[in-house]
Amino acid sequence: MYTHMKKLVVLSGAGMSAESGISTFRDSNGLWEKYRVEDVATPEAFERMPEVVLDFYNQRRRQLLTCEPNEGHYGLAALEKDFDVRIITQNVDNLHERAGSTKVLHLHGELMKACPVNDLNRTYDISPDTPDIHIGDKDPYGNQLRPFIVWFGEAVPIIEPATEIIMNSDIVVVAGTSLNVYPAAGLLNYVRKGQPIFLIDPKDVATYRKDIHFIKAGASEGVKRLTELLQELK
Repeated sequence: MYTHMKKLVVLSGAGMSAESGISTFRDSNGLWEKYRVEDVATPEAFERMPEVVLDFYNQRRRQLLTCEPNEGHYGLAALEKDFDVRIITQNVDNLHERAGSTKVLHLHGELMKACPVNDLNRTYDISPDTPDIHIGDKDPYGNQLRPFIVWFGEAVPIIEPATEIIMNSDIVVVAGTSLNVYPAAGLLNYVRKGQPIFLIDPKDVATYRKDIHFIKAGASEGVKRLTELLQELK
């Protein structure tokens, strides 16, 4: 018998990958503590100091290659057995995909991709064997390559498809994001009335919404608890 699978949308952020050893930006010992945002994550910084910016992302890429998905990533991938799962992530790592999730939308770009400086919509996969981008590395048309990362001050190109996915969802899960970064934080405004919303975070998250079911735990434990709660909503 054919049964319609419910559409489950996961909004994931840095906390999702923290247990995998990927340092988060906003924690007190996170990446922003070591670098000024203006020096590594803006188009102006790249124009001013391209080597510094490329090196920052080369380091992050090398770090990613030493990390593995955690139980939270694997748990979300396993939900595809019972739900039509879409993941909308603010993360630039590829741990969701490596854990087996098949429908992943990256709002802020992807660390393992490069794009030419003049066209953020044309991307090239970066090989794990040669993970660094250098000055002088060009695309087939002769343009300098840069990390495929949406920097501060740049438009988030896929916010519209993400909004549409949220509007058509049946269940929404927020995992490991403080909901402070716009436009991603605004996505919750598009959740239909009466829809179940689950929020997984080990810390208290301030939100104006009264209809959220909080799961106070890290990614692995939180997704485990979520999976149990979702059995009733299949």
